[in-house]
Amino acid sequence: METKRKTNLVEHKELRRKLRHKSTPEEIVLWGMLKGKQICGCQFRRQFSVGAYVLDFYCPAARLCVEVDGIQHQSEENLQHDSRRDAYLSSLGIEVLRIENNAIWNCSDMVVATIEQSIKQRL
Repeated sequence: METKRKTNLVEHKELRRKLRHKSTPEEIVLWGMLKGKQICGCQFRRQFSVGAYVLDFYCPAARLCVEVDGIQHQSEENLQHDSRRDAYLSSLGIEVLRIENNAIWNCSDMVVATIEQSIKQRL
């Protein structure tokens, strides 16, 4: 039986490209911390799609999604969307770790330590 592919679907390619080119300053800073296997020797992918969703950062080895959340994620509508999205990802065995924008600027060491701890727990 053939299984339908769920990641990096062709129909999301242009959206992923656009999101990479329009990254927020916080996403750019966090990408600098994640790229090049800097945390636990694990590779991260930027703007990786799973199903209908595009993840900010994804570590395939640990099945860990790292999302950078700005103020727009605090609206009721976006909270409900994030909840449905997180439930879908969880059903696929993907853990979602949400990092607030201000944490990237104010306590980047703690952000890295938190990501490292999540990776170690999942490997």
